Amino acid sequence: MFTGIVEELGSIRSIDEVGDGRRLVVDAATVLADVSLGASIAVNGCCLTVVEWGDAWFAVDAVPETLERTTLGAMGPGEAVNLERPLAADGRFGGHVVQGHVDTVTEVVDLETLSDGSRRLTFRLPDELAGQVVEKGSITLDGASLTVASVGRYTFDVALIPHTLDVTTFGRRAPGDLVNVEADVLARYVAGLLAAGRVGPDHGYPADDGPADQPPGGPTDQSSGEPTNQSLSQPADRPANQPLNQEGGG
Repeated sequence: MFTGIVEELGSIRSIDEVGDGRRLVVDAATVLADVSLGASIAVNGCCLTVVEWGDAWFAVDAVPETLERTTLGAMGPGEAVNLERPLAADGRFGGHVVQGHVDTVTEVVDLETLSDGSRRLTFRLPDELAGQVVEKGSITLDGASLTVASVGRYTFDVALIPHTLDVTTFGRRAPGDLVNVEADVLARYVAGLLAAGRVGPDHGYPADDGPADQPPGGPTDQSSGEPTNQSLSQPADRPANQPLNQEGGG
């Protein structure tokens, strides 16, 4: 698990074909402090496994699924990448929960530089993430934990301070550039539950449906197959106008 707090800017040294995938060699320093074979490093938001490393570099393999779903398939030597190691058990949780599982890519459609040096970037809102991107919510773009400033029907904005622009790839972004997107994990699961119809008053069924063997109107009379119309809160042997509490004459 990551937090979306980029530790350093790395640079792709080389890319080689390995089977159906590719091996990326990345120049780095900070993330190599405690590197080991099999360790995870987020590269532009993609959780990848270290397969080799040396003095000021490490190598990771990207499978076809990763190359197709993310921007890594279109990158080349010399390009900068955001790097982050997984969160340590005693580390500070400075961003939000980032899994390193990229959902899709999106495009920078507009960029505005403000007088204080900050920038407001506008991105296309991917159709598959509609409803998962909310104003003041968190989103991961190229591995960086960012706050959504506003959301429109087709776009969303983020505001970046000068420090973020300096220590991430966003200082180099321009309209037309593509970035990796990971929706907030909580929004992702809520969207999944809604899509599966697993929310509602029955805690496991759609609000307008019942179990497959029970009609929407409620329990059925087993002899007739018709709805009983019996309230669950009213015992069958109690008159409708009789109070519930009969003890002590109260």
